[in-house]
Amino acid sequence: MSADRPLLDAHLVADQHAFELDVRLRIAAGEVVALLGPNGAGKTTALRVLAGLHPLTAGHVTVAGVDLDRPDRRLFVPPERRRIGVVFQDHLLFPHLNALDNVAFGPRRHGLDRRAARARAADWLDRVGLDGYARRRPRQLSGGQAQRVALARALAVDPALLLLDEPLAALDARTRLETRTELHRHLTAHRNAALLVTHDPLDALVLADRLVIVEAGRVVQEGDAATVTARPRTDYVAHLVGLNLHRGRGEGHTVRVGAGLALTTADRVTGDAFVAFPPAAVALHAGRPDGSPRNTWPATVVGVQRHGDNLRIQLDGPLGVAADVTPAAAAQLRLVPGQAVWAAVKAAETRAYPAGGGPGPG
Repeated sequence: MSADRPLLDAHLVADQHAFELDVRLRIAAGEVVALLGPNGAGKTTALRVLAGLHPLTAGHVTVAGVDLDRPDRRLFVPPERRRIGVVFQDHLLFPHLNALDNVAFGPRRHGLDRRAARARAADWLDRVGLDGYARRRPRQLSGGQAQRVALARALAVDPALLLLDEPLAALDARTRLETRTELHRHLTAHRNAALLVTHDPLDALVLADRLVIVEAGRVVQEGDAATVTARPRTDYVAHLVGLNLHRGRGEGHTVRVGAGLALTTADRVTGDAFVAFPPAAVALHAGRPDGSPRNTWPATVVGVQRHGDNLRIQLDGPLGVAADVTPAAAAQLRLVPGQAVWAAVKAAETRAYPAGGGPGPG
């Protein structure tokens, strides 16, 4: 289908305990969209609504031109009749069935006879590299193998929409890497739409064509990975991509942020604006630096933690920021909680861009 008529067209409005979910999703054929957000943002609720496991209170779910859920028309298609495949975090294989019959279950429910369903299941087990594991029960499979069986089971029904709910979260690091590679191969070949729900930015960046960020039941930012990572619009997104983010008022190459602090920026911006810069761009000094960049301010160390080969220093003051320094620099500056320092950021290390009327840090 064309972008004007995507494979998935949904407006998800549903009551949740702490908030109301109100999210619009459109996914084209062959496109993989990652839904990211903090815990409790509404990601899993959105997936359950699409799968038919949680009721809509308003809005609609339309897949491949077929309405599946429209409360205003009292229309609801049950989960087993939807052209939707689901892969859950804990794979949820039937423990009493072997791998072959787990994968054959969906095709059987869609009307194939036992022989045809098992033939399709065997083909899919071969595609995910498990052709020798057909007779094994779930308890005889490793975590990665079980998750590949779950993927085969979801794809065996030729779903118009594939839903992946944290599919790699329960795996150890090595198995996660191998399974991510396998999943990427299948998603690349998948001709229909796919929605990936994840907490892990690496999973999203590797597997998805487009990112949709939700917070408190609302979409706060969306776009391709390059756009989202270059121009975060909320603290959550900034943390996700490892940037300091502040909102202020732009006046040419100056953005006023925090408690009256003015930052000189490489970009020209006017009006409500964001300023972003990486922790590695923040230099720390024992005293106010002479002949330094114009962007300097006094700060107090409030936290120190290891970050890769460096230390990440959390600073409070006119501008709360994170700074990355080497262990040697931290020792020389005696960077411990309560220590007073000066922070500096070069204008060339900053990105400034319009904030518009959307959400962002206060």
